[in-house]
Parts: sequence; structure tokens; C-alpha cells
Amino acid sequence: MTVRGLWIISHENGGNLSIRFSRRFSTVEHRAKSLAGSSYVAVPEESTFLQLLLTELGLSDSVDVPPDPRPPLASLLSVSQGLTLLAGLQTFLLGSGSKPDSEGLGSRLAMVSSVLLQVCPLGTPLDVPLPGTPTAPTSVGTQKQPAWKTGLHRGRAVVNVGLIETVRSMQYGNRSRQDLWDVYGTVTCKCEVEGVLPNVTVTLSLPPNGSPLQDILVHPCVTSLDSSILTASSVDNYDGSAFSGPYKFPFSPPLEPFRLCSYTSEVPVPPILGSYQLKEEENQLRVSVTLKLHESIKNSFEFCNAHLPFFNRDQMGVVDMKVSSGQLDVSKEKNLLVWVLGQKFPKSREVTMEGKINFSGPTPGPSDPLCTKLTAYVKLHFKVPDMTLSGCYVDQHSVQVYSSAKPRIVTSRELQSKEYYIWNSTGTAPVSSGQMMM
Repeated sequence: MTVRGLWIISHENGGNLSIRFSRRFSTVEHRAKSLAGSSYVAVPEESTFLQLLLTELGLSDSVDVPPDPRPPLASLLSVSQGLTLLAGLQTFLLGSGSKPDSEGLGSRLAMVSSVLLQVCPLGTPLDVPLPGTPTAPTSVGTQKQPAWKTGLHRGRAVVNVGLIETVRSMQYGNRSRQDLWDVYGTVTCKCEVEGVLPNVTVTLSLPPNGSPLQDILVHPCVTSLDSSILTASSVDNYDGSAFSGPYKFPFSPPLEPFRLCSYTSEVPVPPILGSYQLKEEENQLRVSVTLKLHESIKNSFEFCNAHLPFFNRDQMGVVDMKVSSGQLDVSKEKNLLVWVLGQKFPKSREVTMEGKINFSGPTPGPSDPLCTKLTAYVKLHFKVPDMTLSGCYVDQHSVQVYSSAKPRIVTSRELQSKEYYIWNSTGTAPVSSGQMMM
């Protein structure tokens, strides 16, 4: 539900109606025009609205009543949400009594605009209570609060900056097909700082040998940006002169958490290289898996698991598997092996799994039209704290905040996997056409 217009009207002892407050939401009106097309009807002007209201209340007959009957109020969509907003505004204006005194009403009316910014930003009511006891508005000088900012932060100042890099991979173990991998990063922020439009600058840095960030996209709140930051693209054949940081992002933050920027990065190798081989032997499979952690990767995981699903077969019967490290969980109902590698690879940085699986269960297992015959995969799920593949980081001391109170700065970074597949090299893996499997 959205609100096109809102009026606060007073009518005392049979006197004339008067509009004490009115607000229209231009963004909602623009959307109404686009959706309604030729049937669009504009919100009436204030004088016309008063006449229509008098007629509706039976206090005037000077305006023509539309001939077509109108739908019952209860049948209108989201009417309860609209009535809740109006009831909340009424309670806010009346305060603790049933009738407001003129002085109290005047002070509350002066605060309605700021209240609407909090409970109905851009014309969309939020599921939040209206303030019961209004307080005097904080003086913000000549700065006008923007419509997209639903309130002001009061309290301890804290700025949180989190950098997450995600790696995807398709590994085939076959010379006739090229392995694929890519890396993309996101920087999210939550800035609890005082002021209508506080200024914050976050800087991304790379190690001396780091590859330049590419395909950089920024949030609309970023106020200025060096043009060289936006020119690097993964489709270009960039040379050694490409901009390699530091990457500065000045912005005026919204109250809620938001994505400051995103980027891609080219890295020479994926973090974990794998080999997967299946061989059919009567009604069983011989399984062999090897995983190798690259030497450049920090050997300290929050978690690391390998999932081996088997589709289009009977349920698992006898499972005779051995792993060189970690723990193996077997789900016969799902035809799934979960290899829990834990938080560290061994000193050799290599782990293996070998054995046989018999499929002699009483009922069929899960099916998948893609994974027929020997087409199968290992899917890795892992997260490495305090690390990124590109080497990108946010130095805590490089975060600048121009606000009345000095904030506490909290930064973090991590590497995580998504769609990380190692296909059986003896089967027929799906054709990727140079694109990652989503």
C-alpha cells in the first residue's frame, strides 16, 4: 500500500472546515500516472477536497455526487493498513487527552512532517508504531532531511564495514575442457552516526601485487568518485597502467544497512583444486576424490564441507568409504555423502576420499535430469574469515567520519564459496559456454 495524499482537518462546533496540514507524495503520484495510463485521476486540490468532504459528511450539497456507486470501504485492498496509519496520527495529535489544547496541537502539527518521514517514507507506511509522546525536534541548522532518510540516529556512533568476496568454480579434470572460476566482492555498511547528512569515506586497498578491481558499481549515496575507478572492466584487455587503488568512496549513508559497492577481480587459481572420478562396477560405484588447498589460501576455515549427491539410482545400500581427514556423514534417504572437512586441512594441504557405494536400497533415490549415468559432481561449501582472494581490505584507520561524535569503527572481511563444482572427469559434464553455472 502507498499513500497519495494526506490531510489533517479541524472542524470545531459547526464552524468551517480548515486544513491544518497536507502532504502529497510525488513519487507515488508518478507511479499512479504510469500504472493508470488514460484512466488516471489526479488527487484533488485542497479547496475541491474540502467541498467533497463536506458533501460526504452531509454538511453541503454544492458538489455533484458521482453517479456510479463506490465499493464498500472494507473491500478496498490494504484499508486496514491505511486506517492504522490514520489512527496512529490521531493518537499522536491528541496526546493523552481526548481533545487537544491549541498550544499542544500546534506543536504536534509542526512535527508531523518529521514523523511521516519515519513511519511513511516516500508514501509507503511502515509496520512501526508512531511515537506516543512527541519530543521537541532536534535543530539541524539549515539542512533539510532528505525523503529517503527515514529518521535521525541518536546514541552511540558506530560504523560497520563488511567486505565479502565470493568465489565460484567449475572444474572438469579434463584437458578438453577449460576450468572456470570467478570472484566478485561486495562491501556492505551500517553507519549509526548523528546528523542529517553526515559524511563518511571508506577506502578499499590492495596489496602491492594485487590485481586491479573491475566492474565496480556503487550505491547512489556515493557523492563523488574518481572516474578512473569506473573505467576498468573485465571485458577490456587492460594493461599494467590500470588503476589499482586505493579506492575511495565518500558518501552520506542511509540509516539502514546497505551495499556500498560491488566489484569483480581476476585471480590466477581457485582456492581449492579438486579431482573427482567415478567408475561403474555392476550395481556399485567406485569413488575417488582429491582436494588440494592452494598454498596462498589461509588454512583456517569457519567451515568446509564437500557434498556428493547421487541421482537417478536406487537408494544407497552398503557404503564403504574412507577419508584421510575430517568426518563422513551418510544420508541414504537422500543418496548424499557430506564430507565435513572442519576448520583446517592437514599440513600437506591435501585430503582424499576413496571407496565403494552399493545402490541396493528398497526405493528409488532422488532424480535430476542433468546428472544421468556418470554425470556427477562434488559441491564445496566453505568460508574463510579475515581473507579475500584479491587481497582487498578495508583498513580500520582509513575510514573517515565527519560527524559531531567520534564513532567506533568495525571492519571485517571474509571469503565464501557459491556454486563451487568439481565434476566427475569420467562422465559428461554440462556445457558451460564460458559462463558460470548459476
